[in-house]
Amino acid sequence: MNILIVDAQGGGIGRQLVTVLKQNFPGNEITAVGTNSAATAAMLKAGADHAATGENAVKVCSRRADVIIGPIGIVIADSMYGEITPQMAMAIGQSSAKKILVPVNHCDNIVVGVSEFNIGRLLQEVMEEIRKIS
Repeated sequence: MNILIVDAQGGGIGRQLVTVLKQNFPGNEITAVGTNSAATAAMLKAGADHAATGENAVKVCSRRADVIIGPIGIVIADSMYGEITPQMAMAIGQSSAKKILVPVNHCDNIVVGVSEFNIGRLLQEVMEEIRKIS
């Protein structure tokens, strides 16, 4: 399975996602795309198989992915302090890949009805979803 992880800012969530996915699903190919070089470097350092940076990388990799994982802001244009362009959000949203979105309440995007889990618990939820589809 080709898993795409998209993250912005410093890539902290993406880095943690790469780490737990590599530990729990070592046979899958993980591609990391950061909206900036710091996010990409963090995910690559965590062990991503492939990495790229920027809007065009999001567009291309979204077409090839079986699963796309990232904070919920990756599907909201202009979120993450403007790092998610409308084209990035559209490419991810229109992808035929299954999307697993981590519900973090940052950057004025609040997800109501979702428990305030810490990032460790959210990563466990992501692993459960991957198990269901693999």
